[in-house]
Parts: sequence; C-alpha cells; structure tokens
Amino acid sequence: MQKYSNIKYSIVKLLSRLVPKAVYNELKQQEIDVDDFANKYYSQEGEEIILMRYFAYKKSGFFVDIGAHHPSRLSNTYKLYQMGWQGVNIDAMPGSMRAFQEKRNRDINVEAAVSDIAQTLSYFKFNESALNTLDAEKAKRIIDDGIYQCIGKEEIYTKTLKQILDKEMLQNNKIDFFTIDVEGFDLKVLKGNDWEKYKPEVIIIETNDIIFDLTLKNETTLYLENIGYKVFAKTNKSVFYALV
Repeated sequence: MQKYSNIKYSIVKLLSRLVPKAVYNELKQQEIDVDDFANKYYSQEGEEIILMRYFAYKKSGFFVDIGAHHPSRLSNTYKLYQMGWQGVNIDAMPGSMRAFQEKRNRDINVEAAVSDIAQTLSYFKFNESALNTLDAEKAKRIIDDGIYQCIGKEEIYTKTLKQILDKEMLQNNKIDFFTIDVEGFDLKVLKGNDWEKYKPEVIIIETNDIIFDLTLKNETTLYLENIGYKVFAKTNKSVFYALV
C-alpha cells in the first residue's frame, strides 16, 4: 500500500508539471479515491452487512451475542455497536469479558457457558480460541484434523439462555436478533431459551452445512421452523433465520 501511494504521488507531481494548470485542476477535481467507497467490517463472513440491510440501517437496536468470543475480532455485532446498538454478550472462555468491559461498556457482558440444562461439562480450549467448545465430538474432530492443538480442558457449570436473560435483560427491551456461534452447541442453546419471553426477529447461527439444501434439512433449521422461523439468507457457514 505504501509503495502504491508513493507511485501515485509521483504521477500526480509529474502531471502538475507537464499539463496546463487549468487542465491539471480539472483532473484533480475528477479524481476519485477507491478508499472513499470502502467500508470496514469485523465479522468473519460479512454477517453484519446482511443484518444492516435487513434492519434498514436502523441506528439503535438490541442483540444477544452467544459465543461472542471477542469484542471486535470475528464479531457479528461490533459494527452495529459502533452505530449505536447495544446488547448482551455471552462467552464461556474464562477471562473473556475483561476485554468486553473495556471496549463494549454499553453492553451487558456475561461470562457463562450456555446449554439446554444446568450441568457440569468439559470445556475444550484450543490455540485458536474461536474454536473453544463444549461439544466433545466437535473437539475430537478439531484435534483429529491436526491443524489446531487442544491446549487445555476444564470443567464448567452451564446455564440455560433463559436463566441468563431472566437475570440480565433490561425490562421492556425488545430483542432484534440472536447471533449464536458455539461450535456445535447451537441446538442446545436454542432449547434452553424461553420462546414465549425471548423471541427475536432474526437468528444467526454458524453451521457446518455449507450446502444450502443441507442447511434446510438440519436439526437446527427444523427446530426453528417449528417455532416460526424460516431461512432467508446464508453466507459460507452462517445461516440467517427470520420470524415469519
């Protein structure tokens, strides 16, 4: 990028010497920098672009980010937070909420493992923390792939999503969307919710089904269809469900 900037500067300087001043000024006025049209996003696959379009770029709203991981890295919610949104961030990784408290202090930040029932489970930690999981089968597949290493395991007591939201939700807060990235535990998270009380307009879930037809038939999709949701968009791995 620096090399490109130097070349660009040299060309502009040369033009200023070779062409009449009036022509040079006209050319300068017509110059368009491609960076003027660039947008900055934080998610892994552009999920917040779809969210922003769906919600018509509304300036405020409320989300619940389960498996939030990091306040900005690979975050589906940080761009919206910058726009004025706020919500509840939940992640099981010990110590994860310190960074959220510093960077996302308008949000409610909760360090907790989420499942369908309150129980003690093994939490597998990897040298890529985005892969940390409560799903023993998913952990085994990651280990067997040999790309990432398991660096530890600890026992964690889980809570249901209902328990967390009953405690942390502000009164009269309408939830616009859930985003769930829990490395294979999404159905358990969903089953632990109180759908009478907490029913967002949109739900985003990471899935291993890259093929769209498989997404339409998986357990998570069938579960959500039974409570009124339909798939309306998909990235490589994230699936978007809307309440219909």
